[in-house]
Amino acid sequence: MLNLSAKNIRLNGSATNKEEAIKLVAAGLVANGNVENGYEAGMLAREQQTSTFLGNGIAIPHGTLDTRGLVKETGVQIIQFPQGIEWGEGNTTYVAIGIAAKSDEHLTLLRQLTTVLSDEEAAEKLAKTQDVQEFADILSGKKTLPAIAEENLSLNLDTSSLITLSAVNAGKLQEKGYVNQQFISDVVAQAPLALGNNVFIVDSAKGNLANGIAVARSTQGQTLVSVAAVDRGLETKLARLLNAETRTQLAAATAAQIVALFNGEAVSISANPAVNSTASSDSQVIGTFTVRNENGIHARPSAVLVQTLKPFAAKITVENLDRGTAPANAKSTMKVVALGASKGARLRFVAEGEDAQQAIETLAKAFETGLGESVSFVPEVADTIERDVAQTAPVAPQTEQVPAVEDGTLEASFVIQNEHGLHARPSAVLVNEVKKYSSKIEVQNVDKNSPLVSAKSLMKLVALGVTKGTTLRFVATGEDAQVALDGIGAAIAAGLGEK
Repeated sequence: MLNLSAKNIRLNGSATNKEEAIKLVAAGLVANGNVENGYEAGMLAREQQTSTFLGNGIAIPHGTLDTRGLVKETGVQIIQFPQGIEWGEGNTTYVAIGIAAKSDEHLTLLRQLTTVLSDEEAAEKLAKTQDVQEFADILSGKKTLPAIAEENLSLNLDTSSLITLSAVNAGKLQEKGYVNQQFISDVVAQAPLALGNNVFIVDSAKGNLANGIAVARSTQGQTLVSVAAVDRGLETKLARLLNAETRTQLAAATAAQIVALFNGEAVSISANPAVNSTASSDSQVIGTFTVRNENGIHARPSAVLVQTLKPFAAKITVENLDRGTAPANAKSTMKVVALGASKGARLRFVAEGEDAQQAIETLAKAFETGLGESVSFVPEVADTIERDVAQTAPVAPQTEQVPAVEDGTLEASFVIQNEHGLHARPSAVLVNEVKKYSSKIEVQNVDKNSPLVSAKSLMKLVALGVTKGTTLRFVATGEDAQVALDGIGAAIAAGLGEK
C-alpha cells in the first residue's frame, strides 16, 4: 500500500476555490521533489477536461499527458480541507489527493487509494481527523476494514456442502486482509456449528488479522457465517444470531439486508427468497469489452463510463477479467477506477433490470468510441453481448461455446474424478499446484459454460460448482505454460489428495 509520511499530508488546508486548492497541491508536489515547475498547468487543464471528483468528498487532481514529462518521481501530495471546497456539479471536496505519475503507475496508485476510500466511514474520518498518523493509517489501508460488508457476502451459491461455503467465506476474508492461510486451513478442516434455522457458524483461533464477518448462502437454504476475530469487538453483532427470527430472515435477505441485520437495524424481508434473490435471471445481460484507451481507465474515461450508465435503472456490476477482481458497482467512479484496467484489459459488465439490454448496448458504443478519448487500438478479441438465461439442468459441453484465447496461449481439459467433486480440500490442493507456476492460468467449467476465472483463487475455483465428471478447461499463458498444464493434469489424475 501507500508509503505515506508527514511530508505527503497537510491537514487544515485553506482555499477559496478549486483552482486555488489545486495550486496548493501542485506546490506540494514540487516541494517534495515529485514534479518540476509547470506541472500545475497540467493539473488545471485536466480539471477543465473532466472533473477529478471521485465521491465521498475525495478528489484526485493530476496532470495531463502533455505534462507527464515534468514528473521526476511518482508520488502524492494530500491536503485536507475541513470546510470543504466546491468542486463543481454540486460536489464538495474535503480531501484533495494530488497525483504525479511517470507512466501507468498511477493506475496502481489509484487502485490502492480507491480501495480505501470506497469506505464512507473512512472518508468521513479523513475529512475531520486532526491526527496526521491516523490520516496516514486510513489511506494506507489500516483501521478501515468493516466488520460486515456486502463485498464479504456470497449469496445463492449452487452447492449443498457446508465446507464449500466455508471455503468461499475464508477466501473472501483472506482476499480482504482479515485472515491468513492458517485461518483457511483450520476452518475447512472443521465442521461448522449448527445454530438452528439452517444457520451455521465457524471460526478459528488461528490466522486472524482483523475483526470481520463473511456470510455464504446456498440455493439449498443453508447459511454459513464465518468469523475472524482479534478481540471481543464482534460480540454484539454475533449475539443477534441467537435470535431465531434473525436466523430465519437470513434465508431470504438481500446483501444489504444482511448487513443491516448484523448492525441491529430493522428490515422488512419477503418470506419468499426468490423475491430477494441475487441469482441470475432471464433479464440479465452480460457485456464483455476491451479497453481501447492508451492509458487505461483513468479518471476521465471512468467518469464517462459512469455517466453513460447512470441514466439506466438496471443494476450493473463490472469486473476486470485480467486481474480477477470481484464484481463492483459500475455506476461508481471510485469502484471503476479501482479496477486498475490498463489498455487491452477485458472488462465484464453484468446488467440486471428492464433496461439491461439497452444499457449494455449503449456502453458497447461508448467503449468503441474511446470513452471520451481518441483511440486507435483495435482489440484482437471482439466485444460480446449475451443474455444469461437461467438453466434448469447442466449445459452439455459445446466446442463452439468455449471462450476464445489469444494466440500463443496453451490450453488443456481434464475430467474431475473425485467422488464429491472439488470441495474445499481437493480445491486447495489444486490451487497450491497452480500457484507453483509463474504463468497466468485460468479455468472454466465447460459443463456449465462458465466464464474463465483465475485458477490461483481458491474462492473462485470452489464457486465453479465442480462435481464428479465435470470437465475443466485450463488456459495458461507464460513461459512455463506447458509445464503448468502437465503438472495440473498429473495432480488431477492423482486425485488431488484424495484416493
